Formats: sequence, C-alpha cells, structure tokens
Amino acid sequence: MASGTNIKTYFNGEWKDENTATIRAADHGAWLGTSVFDGARYFDGVAPDLWEHCNRVNNSAKAMMITPTVSAEEMVDIVWEGLRKYKNSSTIYIRPMYWAVDGGELAIVPLENSTAFSICLEEIPMAPSDSTTSLTKTSFRRPVLADNVVNAKAGCLYPNNARMLAEARSKGFGNALVSDSAGNVAETATANIFMVKNGEIFTPIPNGTFLAGITRARHIKNFRDNGYKVIEKVLSFEDFHNADEVFASGNMMKVTPVSAFDETNYQIGPITKKAREMYWDWALSDKN
Repeated sequence: MASGTNIKTYFNGEWKDENTATIRAADHGAWLGTSVFDGARYFDGVAPDLWEHCNRVNNSAKAMMITPTVSAEEMVDIVWEGLRKYKNSSTIYIRPMYWAVDGGELAIVPLENSTAFSICLEEIPMAPSDSTTSLTKTSFRRPVLADNVVNAKAGCLYPNNARMLAEARSKGFGNALVSDSAGNVAETATANIFMVKNGEIFTPIPNGTFLAGITRARHIKNFRDNGYKVIEKVLSFEDFHNADEVFASGNMMKVTPVSAFDETNYQIGPITKKAREMYWDWALSDKN
C-alpha cells in the first residue's frame, strides 16, 4: 500500500500516471538493500530546496557505493515536468530514488555504473499548524558510521527507525526521542529535533549518527537571519525535560510542535509558531 494518492512515476525516461513497478527480484537493491532516496515537498505552487534534495540523493548514492546517473539539475527539470501534471493546489511528496542493479564478486558489492533511477510523486497533505506529536524514549539507538551508512538517506536504515516508532506508539506516544551511542539526544525516529529554553533555540550538534536535514538547516538560517540565537550542542534527555518548547523538523511536515516528552508537557510556544511562519514566508518568497 502506498503512503499517498494520485501517484505518478518516472522510470526509464518517461512519466506514468500510476504506481509503476520498477525494481526487479534479482536487482541488487531488492535483496541486498542498496537503495537510497530523498524527499522534497511541493505545496502552494513551490518546491522549496528542491535542488538541495536532488543533490543529496546523489551524495547518498555515492555513500552507498552506487553510481548516480542523473545530475541534480536534470533531476529538478524532470521533477517539475511531473509536478506540472498536478493542480497548483496539490500537496506532493517528491521522492527521487536510486538502487543498485548488479553486484560484483560474491554479489555483495554493487557494480559501478549499474544503477536504476526513479522518481515517485504522491499526493500527501501537509499537517495543520496546530497538529502536534508526543515523544517518549526508545530502547533503540541511532547507529554510527562504523556500523551503518548513516551518511546516506538509505532505505536500509529505516527498519531501525520503524522499530523506534512502533515501540513509541505501543506506549501511547506519537514518536520517539532517540539517542546516539553515547546516550545523548540525536533526533526523533522520523525527523530532526529542536528545543527552546529562555528564548534561545537549541538542536543536537551533528555527530555523524544522524542526517542534519535540509529543512533543519533552513530553519537555522531563517532564525539567525531574523536575529534569533541558535545553538548546536550536545543535548541530554534532561535538557528536553527542562525545555520551554520542543518541535520536530523534517521535510514531510516542515514543523511539528511537540506536546509532551514522557511525563513533561509543552504548549505550542511562540518560537515554534515563528519557525513555521518564517519557513512559509521564505518558501513563498522570491528567495526560494
């Protein structure tokens, strides 16, 4: 079952108005997990940071030892060709993907220049501004580069995220606040995380265990450009219990206010609201 509706797929040089079958049973990516993707968004007639997302999927491919075959510029053009098939009022999730086709000796290492490429577009609504989530601790952690390809947006990382999310929801929470191997806060199971204390904005410093997201970077720039102090540092779970506001940052919903972390409750505060306001102002401006 797909996540969205009204799906369109780009594969082998053409767009089709369907959830097209692309990967084959013997493709390296199907049975050995060598797949990468990225996610961008289209709403109100704009696709913020689209080039950055297309560029990152190429960098993810290289990290996975897959040869990227489409430049970020070409990818942007292909995506817009597909987006023009939708109404301006549509809200679309944009997902470019690569996977390895053939393997070399013992089949484990993907062969260079043996890559498949696809783009999937799906209609998925944006969450309302007052939609919140709640967080809890999880027994699962973010891996390190020595253990997994945490420098790529790779499909093989997501079963671990799914375990985090399933555990959180089994406890009655919407998402998990996840630690790195040292026990410090890294991110949620699905997005980067920010907290506010005494008017200052904090977010975990990138340490190689999680992707410092494109939307995360956009929020940091927006805040700093508007005179707010943003501090990237090592943060503990106790820091989050003592926070005044907490919000998650990801491509799918851009800003998600957090209402609770275990027994600690939060309101949707002014800085969380400002993050959303500034993002939409930037996205709909001529600067985008």
